Amino acid sequence: QVRLVESGGGLVQPGESLRLSCAASGRFFSIAAMGWYRQAPGKERELVAFITSGGRTNYADSVKGRFTISRDNAKNTGYLQMNSLKPEDTAVYYCNADGAVVLMNYRAGDYWGQGTQVTVSS
Repeated sequence: QVRLVESGGGLVQPGESLRLSCAASGRFFSIAAMGWYRQAPGKERELVAFITSGGRTNYADSVKGRFTISRDNAKNTGYLQMNSLKPEDTAVYYCNADGAVVLMNYRAGDYWGQGTQVTVSS
């Protein structure tokens, strides 16, 4: 059982940074993979990044080199550090927990945050 609460979204200028947080409750946070998705208006939800229970990470090409996913198991919290933000990063961002990783492909778990809006002005 995992419940997720997201925070950290907001309005920023291009080139600026934000850090999203995903606070979790539940015994399985520390042993399962988690990921971040985003959904822009009129677009499908896309996987941005994920991190395994062992700390290995993977990123979508569109954010590679700019975003960093991390987790602090002692705090039951996952993070997405977003640097050099671009207008095309504008979306609602969702964290996902209790995922699985097979050959570095992320399979979403059943637990989702409520979403947090990230807006990057042009």
